[in-house]
Amino acid sequence: MPNSDLTPPYRFLIFGIVFLSMGVVSTCTGVSWAPSGRVIHRDKEPSKFWWDVAAGCLCGAFFIGYFLYRVYIV
Repeated sequence: MPNSDLTPPYRFLIFGIVFLSMGVVSTCTGVSWAPSGRVIHRDKEPSKFWWDVAAGCLCGAFFIGYFLYRVYIV
């Protein structure tokens, strides 16, 4: 049960959901947007594409985990 005096840091949950959703949508569509602003296609550059998807999913998992840590542990 979370502490009732704690105001949850919802921005971490929102960032986590956005990053995780970007990874899922990129996987389904085969198109990813790199941080540099260019588009990466799964067919043309598979290794860069999968690194970008993995980075997005890991960032999302980190933000969601940090949110849960702040709400339930601290």
